[in-house]
Amino acid sequence: MGEIWQSAKFVPPSSTNDPSSPVILASAATGIVGHICAQHGDIDGIFGNSGLAPSMTGEPTLQLRLSSFCRLFEESARQTENPNFGLWFGNQFKPHDLGMWGYVGVTSSTLGAALENLVNYFPYHQEKSMFQLKSRKDGMMMLEYQILAPDIVERRQDAELSLGMFLNVFRECLGNEWTPEEVFFEHPKPEAAEEHEIAFGAPTYFSQPTNALVFRPETLEHKMPRRDLRLMTMMQTCLERLGSGRNGCESLIDRVRSVIRMKLPEGCPSLEVVGNALQLSSVSIQRELSLAGLTYKELIQATRSDLAHAYLKQRHLPLSEIAFLLGYSELSAFSRAVRRWTGESPRAIRNRLLHG
Repeated sequence: MGEIWQSAKFVPPSSTNDPSSPVILASAATGIVGHICAQHGDIDGIFGNSGLAPSMTGEPTLQLRLSSFCRLFEESARQTENPNFGLWFGNQFKPHDLGMWGYVGVTSSTLGAALENLVNYFPYHQEKSMFQLKSRKDGMMMLEYQILAPDIVERRQDAELSLGMFLNVFRECLGNEWTPEEVFFEHPKPEAAEEHEIAFGAPTYFSQPTNALVFRPETLEHKMPRRDLRLMTMMQTCLERLGSGRNGCESLIDRVRSVIRMKLPEGCPSLEVVGNALQLSSVSIQRELSLAGLTYKELIQATRSDLAHAYLKQRHLPLSEIAFLLGYSELSAFSRAVRRWTGESPRAIRNRLLHG
C-alpha cells in the first residue's frame, strides 16, 4: 500500500494488535495447507504475510484472529493467482472439519435444528460477525452471513468459503446434488463469476446487502443422517467453556461503520438513516463518536477510503461501478474525493496497486 494512501486511512479505536480483537476457531482453516500445495502456492510466504504458522490451522480449540484468518485466504488467492481460491476451498469443506461448531450442526435431529444450533453457537466459533436464519416475505428462507468488524475490509474469500461451508451442511442432510434457490454475496461481481453458479448450482447475485443462501422452507424438516443428541450436547458444552472468558461485544462505532458500508450503494447514508437502522438516536451516535474524537463525516470518509482501496485492486471493476458502490452519484465526484484523500487519480492509484 502506498504511503499517500496510508496517510488517508482511518485507524480504528481498537487496533488489530489488541488482544480483544475478534477471533475464529482455527478449525475453519482445516485443510488449507493441502489446498495451497495443490495449487503450487508458497506455504511459507502466504502464512508469513498473514502472521500465522501452518501448524496453527485445524487445531480444534485454538483461536485465530479473524483479521489474520481473512488475510490468509486473501493472500492465498493472490499468491496462487486463483481469484476463486476461497470459493473452491469452501466447496470441498466438510461440516465435521469445522470441529466442535460443525459437530453441533451435523449431530442435530433435523436440518432445521442443525441450522438453529449453528446460529445459536456461532458466536463461540466466530466473533464480530452475523449469522442468522430468517424468513423472506415470499416465504423463502435465508441463511445470512456477514463479518461485522469494519476494519476487515478485504473479505471476499471469507464470504465465498463460508457460504460453501454452509452449503455442505445442507448437502450433509439432503445429498450432494442439493442446490439453493439463489446465492447472494456482498462483494462486487468478480472475474470468472460463472464459477460461482457452477459451485452452488444456483443463480448468484453480487453487491448485495449480505451474503446468503436462499432455500425452500420445507427442507428444514429433513432428518440429519448423523444425529446424536449426546454428542451434540457435549460439543455445545465444550464451546461454551472455550468461549467463556472472551468479550465479543461489538462497539457502537463498529456497528455504525457496518451500516454505512451496507448502505453506501444506495447513496451516502445520513446519520438519521444509520440511526434508524440501529434503532438509536442521532444524538446518541454523535455522542459516542465525539468521545472517540471522531465525526460522522470522518467515519463516512474512512469507510469509503478503505473500500476504495480494496476495490481499486480488482482490475476488472470499472471505476464507474466503484463510484456507485461507494455511494457517489457520478464518477467525477469519486475522482475528486480520491484526489482529496491522496493527491492522485483513481486510475493512477490502481496502476500503482496492480503494478507496484
